[in-house]
Order: sequence, then structure tokens, then C-alpha cells
Amino acid sequence: MSIVKRNDAIFPSLMNEIFRPDWFGGMETVNHVVPAVNIKENEKDFELELAVPGRKKEDFAIEVDKDVLTISAEVKSEENATEENYTRREFTYTSFKRSFSLPKTIDGEKIEANYESGLLKFVLPKKKEALPKPKRMIELS
Repeated sequence: MSIVKRNDAIFPSLMNEIFRPDWFGGMETVNHVVPAVNIKENEKDFELELAVPGRKKEDFAIEVDKDVLTISAEVKSEENATEENYTRREFTYTSFKRSFSLPKTIDGEKIEANYESGLLKFVLPKKKEALPKPKRMIELS
């Protein structure tokens, strides 16, 4: 263990304490969230799923460019509260962007996407030449 690490453990950085998100009584939040992804290969396609709850279909931008699938989304919200002696205005902005290099075996023209119950699902079909070929017998001559 280096001296610097020991010192950080004993004496936390003053700058880290000052610039903590909740230093002035605010709430500590994370506004840049990368959604979890599941990728599954089947015989005829790949399935890609992103967990993105609380979004609407209109929040997403999905594009394929040069064998790269890019999925991004952003949400902006604002809340105003006015009471007798104060006014409070809070706003949030969250976004993410994920890119996936598609293998040459994927038919990029036939990609399908669906968003339901917080799950963004893609079906990435394989090109015909990439599909498994049935076993065949070869006769001797």
C-alpha cells in the first residue's frame, strides 16, 4: 500500500468534501446512468435488451451507421413549488448513449426494436449466409 493511499484513507481530501453533491444540503443524485444490457445469441439472430425504466418511446434515438448500433436517450424534467416564504425550483437532466459494433454476420437493414415495460428490446437478424447450414452427406465417387 502506498503512502498516498494510506493518507487518503486517514485524511480524506478536503476538495472531495467541499465538492460533494450534498454539501449545501442538496440531494446526491447520479444523472449519467448507463443502462444494463443483456445480449443473447440464437441460431437465427441476436437479442439485445436494455433496462431503461421510466422512459417513453419518444425519448430514444436509435441509429445504425457503418456497422455500429447507437442507442441514446435524454429526459429533462422541471418541478416548481411556491409556498408562503420560499420558492423552490428543481430540474433534472438525464441521458445515456451506448454503442455496439455489429458483427459482419448481422443484417443491419432488418434490425427490429420494441420498447415495453421499461425494457428496450432489439432483434438483430443474422445474414442468410451466416445461418447454420444443415448437415449433409457426401458420397464417395
